[in-house]
Amino acid sequence: MAQYNLNINGKSLSVDVDPSTPMLWVLRDHLDLVGTKFGCGIAQCGACTIHLDGNPVRSCQLPVTAAVDAEITTIEGISENGDHPVQKAWLEHDVPQCGYCQAGQIMSAVALLKENPSPTDADIDNAMNGNICRCGTYTRIKAAIKTASKSA
Repeated sequence: MAQYNLNINGKSLSVDVDPSTPMLWVLRDHLDLVGTKFGCGIAQCGACTIHLDGNPVRSCQLPVTAAVDAEITTIEGISENGDHPVQKAWLEHDVPQCGYCQAGQIMSAVALLKENPSPTDADIDNAMNGNICRCGTYTRIKAAIKTASKSA
């Protein structure tokens, strides 16, 4: 075990974990930030997406040691009241069905709009590729991203 100081959602937090512990489990099991979900465990579904220095990454395969000097943002950190433009657009377009993939979808969408405030359909498809929605709400996800891009 080792002590790690992490910058998560603008706060300095300390954890004592094995160096190979994935950030997903640091967040969920050690810091009680359970918005980030476990999906596949092999970085293929996107449910565990967080931001590492503003870039979307899969936390299930990111060891804590790779996050020590980075700024980490989780779904809990994008807005305190659920009023981020992407979150509001998600509700407006009734995107969630089972809701399991939504944190990862939202995190990828937020990163896209930060990098590209006016994405084309192709930009959205490219940025969201790899975020799997088992309920198939992809057309609503795309519509929500377009709506959020107008208000971001």
